[in-house]
Amino acid sequence: MAMFFDPFTEFGRLTSSLSGGQAGPRFMPVDLYREGDHYVLNADLPGVDPESVDIDVDGQLLTIRAQRTADIQNGVKWLSQERPHGSYVRQFSVGEGIDSERITAHYENGVLSVLLPVSERAKPRKIEIQGGAPREQAALRS
Repeated sequence: MAMFFDPFTEFGRLTSSLSGGQAGPRFMPVDLYREGDHYVLNADLPGVDPESVDIDVDGQLLTIRAQRTADIQNGVKWLSQERPHGSYVRQFSVGEGIDSERITAHYENGVLSVLLPVSERAKPRKIEIQGGAPREQAALRS
């Protein structure tokens, strides 16, 4: 079995141990792709209560916040507790090509999906070519 060293995971463990387990916001892995006339952002948030998820757009900044609460069991002696809990935060610059009024989201099986529609003005469009002489040249000839 091959093992590898992940410096980011090790740094997170070190930070967590130095701060008494009270690390800052957790990392939220995402996939982002374009499908037709919208972008799809899928964020892994396993074990997160959908009621704790907050998505907002302020200008061109999309922010996703979520909270995963610790598993509290009275009267148990933990042997290992590796599943992360705490706050999750990610921010994305969405640009002017997104119709922020029509952004939608849903949460299913631990995955938050955010649909970001492309605005009408950012969609490619065909330019019709007129036949004959351009209007300015036709006016000059008269």
